[in-house]
Amino acid sequence: MKMMNAIPARNEKGFTLIELVMVIVILGILAAFALPRFADLGTDAKSATRAGILGAMKSASSIAHSKCLADNACNTSASTIETAALDGADVDMIYGYPDATDSGIIAAAQIDTALSDGGTSGAGETLTVTIDKDSTCTVTYQSPSAATGAPKFGGATKGCP
Repeated sequence: MKMMNAIPARNEKGFTLIELVMVIVILGILAAFALPRFADLGTDAKSATRAGILGAMKSASSIAHSKCLADNACNTSASTIETAALDGADVDMIYGYPDATDSGIIAAAQIDTALSDGGTSGAGETLTVTIDKDSTCTVTYQSPSAATGAPKFGGATKGCP
């Protein structure tokens, strides 16, 4: 008699359809909130690239100027192009700082010449490095215009917030 009144025990394994649907709904909601956070990584990359290039140009300019000051053959008051060996590369110098050309600041900072507009050699000239050819995100380097001057750095940040 005991056997007839006993409810047989069920051994359930796996998930029910309702549980699976709820997990999918929750993952969908999380994805909807997380996706916009990671969708626009391009502007962050451009901003970081611009900051890196600007830092490289400032550091290279200071290092090249220090090398020129330490080298007896380098004339910091020369308005004509001189060369200084910096890390195995010849760098064009003007007034003791790298010139605003590919063979000047671009060579000193070891930046890809494809990003540069080539610049113009001479005192007070400006070179522009464009982060993205379709963007207005740029870095500019202006060589010193006098023996007592220093280079100027700038650029546009419109395309790279």
